[in-house]
Amino acid sequence: MADRTLVFIPAWNEEASLPDVLQDTRKALPDVDVLVIDDGSTDATATVARAHGADVVSFEHNRGLKAGIAEGYRQALKRGYDYCGRLDADGQHPAEELARMLELVRAGECDVAIGSRFLPGSGKDGEKYKPAPERVFGTSLLRLLMRLRLGQPISDGTSGLYAVDKSALALLADDYVCEAPEVEALMRISDAKLRLLEVPVHMRQREHGESSFRGRRAVELVVTIGLTLFAANVLRSRRRHQQRREVAKVIRRSRRRGSWTPW
Repeated sequence: MADRTLVFIPAWNEEASLPDVLQDTRKALPDVDVLVIDDGSTDATATVARAHGADVVSFEHNRGLKAGIAEGYRQALKRGYDYCGRLDADGQHPAEELARMLELVRAGECDVAIGSRFLPGSGKDGEKYKPAPERVFGTSLLRLLMRLRLGQPISDGTSGLYAVDKSALALLADDYVCEAPEVEALMRISDAKLRLLEVPVHMRQREHGESSFRGRRAVELVVTIGLTLFAANVLRSRRRHQQRREVAKVIRRSRRRGSWTPW
């Protein structure tokens, strides 16, 4: 049986950009299955995705990017895929770059490949991704924090372009507790000693919206990522302890009602 690959695309109100993204994906990756994680969109995101041949999982309400990312990997794990890729819905990630990254993973060169806009060799036809001036300082600081925490240099810690093998799926499918899911994912990968490879890629310039590294938001994002790197394990342990306490409460209530059995 041939190895199976799922490419998932987290999307929230992306009906305008999805057709081009899905067509690009089909052209570059004709043999993969495509899944759109519809994060409670209020537009026709789910309808457009199905019309272009993608499977769709829809949330009843907007849960945020970190929930969409976890669900994508969770679906790949539940459905028994051997490999998984992630693309963003805004068209910034060329699917041909993901195809190249998946080949590296399939060839056994790494367990996780991450596309980087900032490595030497990134870009295409002499065109390199140009970060906004206000982003340069924040990116430099984040690189330092990640080197200190992960023990290896990461040039593009907030990249959403991923290719992974089966060994990474359960790790990345767990719920994210911080607002910087890509950085939390890097921490999990590093702590699990998986083979991580940054790959120089071409990414298109942002056409809509604003950079996250602007003014007060820039400071908040750097603080959030710093906390993610150095406190995420504590937060995850606390969350699991709380979940166990909730389960124990349910069991105690069921016992009092005489409706609980251990099997």
